[in-house]
Amino acid sequence: MTTATLHTTTVLPVMESFYTIQGEGFHQGKAAYFIRLGGCDVGCVWCDVKESWDADKHPKRPIDEIVAEAAAHPGRIAVITGGEPLMHDLQALTSALQAEGFRTHMETSGSSPLSGQWDWITLSPKKFKAPLPEICAVAHELKIVIYNKSDFAWAEQYAALAGPNCKLYLQPEWSKANQMTPLIIDYVKANPQWQISLQIHKYLNVP
Repeated sequence: MTTATLHTTTVLPVMESFYTIQGEGFHQGKAAYFIRLGGCDVGCVWCDVKESWDADKHPKRPIDEIVAEAAAHPGRIAVITGGEPLMHDLQALTSALQAEGFRTHMETSGSSPLSGQWDWITLSPKKFKAPLPEICAVAHELKIVIYNKSDFAWAEQYAALAGPNCKLYLQPEWSKANQMTPLIIDYVKANPQWQISLQIHKYLNVP
């Protein structure tokens, strides 16, 4: 992206948007409006929204329309997710959301350059494409998905790159929750700087 085109994005590919309860991490249990953007070049084998990967399969929607739909709901947390949202220039979207009184939150793998204005950045690094160091440094929350035992050592590698006030979460991959959750419990008890994140929206049966 060139300097001349920066901050000029007026449309974004939106796979879906919905008002629900934040199910994970530090803000779990709070009302939030989710905007899921199309496009991802990370390619996690266990991704549960693989249909988001191809941005061209999703309609490009005007930012003012996206924000107007969000503003129709009483909650004032907007979560930008994907796919990988940082594949897009998010400055215009976050500015418009904040002008409507939203706190702007993002869930990202951190593998593309940072854009936008953020009140909360959840970094969930993936082995398939490593996050950029500058995003590790500014993340408010580090969420590591635990798929197998080797992921604990991998989690510590990224905890070492996070800022001193970053919240540290270990989350079982949903399909392996029965096997991984007991291991996470033991790990957190032995390493109390970490906390457990559960996907409570799946237990509550909400989006």
